Amino acid sequence: MSDSITIRQAVLHDAQILTDLAYTTFWDAFHDHPANAPDDLAAYMAEAFSEEQIGRELADEQNIFLIAEIDGEMAGYARLIVGTTEEGVSAERPIELNRLYSHQRFLGKGVGQGLMVECLNTGRDLGCDVMWLGVWEYNPRAQRFYEKNGFSVCGKHVFQLGSDPQTDLLMQKELFTTEDTESTEV
Repeated sequence: MSDSITIRQAVLHDAQILTDLAYTTFWDAFHDHPANAPDDLAAYMAEAFSEEQIGRELADEQNIFLIAEIDGEMAGYARLIVGTTEEGVSAERPIELNRLYSHQRFLGKGVGQGLMVECLNTGRDLGCDVMWLGVWEYNPRAQRFYEKNGFSVCGKHVFQLGSDPQTDLLMQKELFTTEDTESTEV
């Protein structure tokens, strides 16, 4: 395996592969955490990652899905949503990084960072001034990743996982700074 990462924008006919990718990567990331009850995880995933739901999201022009592949194999994906915001996010033209996940076997291969760079570039290309996201309070690895990429905490919100209201930290990053331009060049 050459570990050459390619990233492309998803299209409508990618609904099935995105569904499988979203389901698998979310399950791998969160199924074994003791704070996640199996019934709550199953309920959330059944709703959020059905092929019908992913198809609706792909068809919505406010959503942008990016798929990372390594040697033709699906390695990870990201979902951006243009124009959404939360209290605490300081932006005139926001873009939300709603999901960024990698297959477990590709962790450490640059998939997440490659997707992050592409997400930031996409936000800039669309003229967005701030990218923001919610990250689970019990996910320190993801928090460190986002901090490394220049995001800082700006608030909190509730993420409903089945019947469990969980707390996400809100993080944001300005997209047009000198530091940002230097840190995202590949």
